Amino acid sequence: MEKAAAENDDSGSVSLLVIVLDTNPSQRIVRQNPDNLSQCLDATVAFGNAHLMQKAQNKLAVISCHHHATDFLYPMPVKQLEVRQVDGQYEVFSLVEKTVKQRLSHIITNAPKITQPNESLLAGSMSMALCYVARMQRNAQPGVKIHSRILVLTGSNECASQYMTYMNVFFTAQKLGIVIDVCALDKSLSLLQQGCDITGGQYLRLTQLDGLLQYLLWVFLPDPKTRQMLVLPPPTKVDYRAACFCHREMIDIGYVCSVCLSIFCKFSPICTTCHTVFKVPGPLPPKPKKKKKV
Repeated sequence: MEKAAAENDDSGSVSLLVIVLDTNPSQRIVRQNPDNLSQCLDATVAFGNAHLMQKAQNKLAVISCHHHATDFLYPMPVKQLEVRQVDGQYEVFSLVEKTVKQRLSHIITNAPKITQPNESLLAGSMSMALCYVARMQRNAQPGVKIHSRILVLTGSNECASQYMTYMNVFFTAQKLGIVIDVCALDKSLSLLQQGCDITGGQYLRLTQLDGLLQYLLWVFLPDPKTRQMLVLPPPTKVDYRAACFCHREMIDIGYVCSVCLSIFCKFSPICTTCHTVFKVPGPLPPKPKKKKKV
């Protein structure tokens, strides 16, 4: 009886995976070799199809993170493409592949030209992913439980200007029970590493793109419960230092605004975030001199 109940409970659960793919051409791995973006895209499509193949009820969404905008690659917000059935290929897999590539081609073609590297809108893309997860959970049928997680694939550097948005995303995901995984394709990302640790996700930094799909299938395809039974890369030490809002650098000791909680490495009489004016403490009064006894 217990086994049958467990099977019924599993049949009523849905695994939702939202992939945030950084497609910013300012990434160093893309500037060095533009073909790396195609390699990341192919690995993302194959990984998403592997997630759908695990269970018929599984759901998938892919979000493009660019330097100027964030948009859905799959599913399409309006109307799905009409895809012909290809011999030997599941229709859903073909739909995912063609939709993602067509949408990304449209985004790259219409993207404004840049003369210097621009930062990626990672925090905004993750916020959009949270909104999509919340909508899917709200529209779920009664008795259906959705287990959601977000996977971020990026080769961009850390952007301290999005620090507050990152923190809001991390703690919102923790409250909603959404796991955030990060696959860093270039440098180490301390802020996103904090998000993985807060939400119970997996953080992995790759030194080379060769074998990207293998790493995705090994580390990020299993759900959090299954990962406990696997031998995964050991977790690295998490750097929980905050980034100051004035110079965007990680600091150990600083000043915090009591109104908006902005962090500064040096004292400022006016908060540059919420424009609150603080009272500057005056000099300490001199100590009274002791009178000599006659």
